[in-house]
Amino acid sequence: MISKYSVKLKTLIEEHKLQPLHTSKDYETVLIKTTDVNRPAMQLTGFYNYFDPHRIQIIGRVESTYLDTLSPEDRRKTFEQFMQYDIGALVICHGAQPFPECLEMAEKYDRNVFLTAGDTSEFQADLITSLRTHLAPRITTHGVLVEIYGEGVLLMGDSGIGKSETALELIKRGHRLIADDAVDIKRINRDNLVGSAPELIRYYMELRGIGVINVRHIYGVGAVKPEGNIDLVVKMEHWEEGKAYDRLGLSSETHEILGITLPQVTIPVRPGRNLAVIMELAAMNNRQKKMGFNAAQTLASDLDYAIDAGLI
Repeated sequence: MISKYSVKLKTLIEEHKLQPLHTSKDYETVLIKTTDVNRPAMQLTGFYNYFDPHRIQIIGRVESTYLDTLSPEDRRKTFEQFMQYDIGALVICHGAQPFPECLEMAEKYDRNVFLTAGDTSEFQADLITSLRTHLAPRITTHGVLVEIYGEGVLLMGDSGIGKSETALELIKRGHRLIADDAVDIKRINRDNLVGSAPELIRYYMELRGIGVINVRHIYGVGAVKPEGNIDLVVKMEHWEEGKAYDRLGLSSETHEILGITLPQVTIPVRPGRNLAVIMELAAMNNRQKKMGFNAAQTLASDLDYAIDAGLI
């Protein structure tokens, strides 16, 4: 899948600790823009009708075994035909000794070739996961992201409503800050969103009347986290007299981000409310719901049974 984002090939090579066998002159600037990879078994037999050279190419035991059956001259022709395409990179797995003809053509056409000792399937799965993370669809939104009891809670609301102050109290209670003010959100797969702070403002918080603080320096590394999943959206809004707020939790609010629907709760804010405790409760309640227990629905069922049985 082609993405509008890109990642440097060099970044992927360093992440997966691949051994360079030959690097091209433009290795430092080569960009990978697709989350798909390819095992070129069919191409090595001469079938190029459906071939995307921009994918990272992976040679495993099947391809190596086939190539081993060829004569040196046939291997040279096979690799010459393959390397004529502008492939992003070729990775040889299982630490297999590279064929001399492969390195010869890589040098001739200035292609990137790397070696890994890892199993082909494991490396391919790890590489796809890495590519999906780097090339994931993303947005930046105004809010505060904190991890509460393992749940990623995105606090949203108007500027000045108290998101950062609530997050600060949560940090003091042992929870962790991921991002303040601006949250970079990536959709890494069909169901999961990951949030982080922009690199420039990571671990910083702005508090009106105090200014900017560095949470990691003041509260220690245990008070921050570089990134985390987003499991719940909490919308903070000013209390409005006369507005009907959900008191039982039977209705379900949702919030959509990058095509993924997340549960949402709306918390009215007014003086005297302990927002940090409420956020902790919201996180724990959300976890219970994911585990199959909904207190509001259980209470409603018990009430219906008592009424039907004539107990009340």
